[in-house]
Amino acid sequence: MIFALPFYLLVAFAKGKDKDNIKMTRLQWIYVCGLGLCGYYISSLLDFTGLQYITAGLERLILFLYPTFAVLINVFFFKQSINKMQVVALALTYLGIAFAFYGELNLDQANPNFYWGSFLVFLCAIFFSIYIAGSGRLIPQVGAAKFTAYAMLAATTGIFIHFLLASNYRVITNSHGLWGYGLAMGLVATVLPSFLISFGMKNIGANNVAIISGIGPVSTIIQAHYFLGEPIFFEQLVGTSLVIAGVLLTGGKPR
Repeated sequence: MIFALPFYLLVAFAKGKDKDNIKMTRLQWIYVCGLGLCGYYISSLLDFTGLQYITAGLERLILFLYPTFAVLINVFFFKQSINKMQVVALALTYLGIAFAFYGELNLDQANPNFYWGSFLVFLCAIFFSIYIAGSGRLIPQVGAAKFTAYAMLAATTGIFIHFLLASNYRVITNSHGLWGYGLAMGLVATVLPSFLISFGMKNIGANNVAIISGIGPVSTIIQAHYFLGEPIFFEQLVGTSLVIAGVLLTGGKPR
């Protein structure tokens, strides 16, 4: 976040000077900051903590429940109706997670923290779905670049405060590879995706963003296999296929 911070500050400053700048209300400021903390501070903390106990492949699969959670948020909080196709999609998605989870459990029976790690990533998916559902409503009002910059600045503030209160400062000087990974994650895995997903949502909507994101679990499973040495097994492939099919149906529109 140290490496990502200058980019968000620059965009926030530029949008503030823009003649077409939309001034946010106090309530919009609260929503933007709250969503930023949910989507990129709390959810990241839960996700990274959970990754200590489960594989990256299973983590991505559980995390990919967030589109179905976003649908449920829209149903229960924003009173949107749910159609039969979406009910089938939800059932397929959770069946896929159960299938992959069962296969992973058989593979990793010796891990005493398997359920705890899975639960943390599950909570991460819930918090990220809150971010997606909320940003889908705020971005049309305030603009994609402005929303992303201020939401990520709020998240960065939360992360910095957390580090100052809880962290071991010596890790910064003692870990020689830390800064290289930090630069790569800050730019390639934080700045670029955060803006791309916001502009994508502005142009094609939250449901279509969720559909295209279906490449995520497959990509992670393949990369985890080749770069981290994680095994690929039958239940994982079947579960991933069911989850992606469910997400595709979740974003589908009836004729």
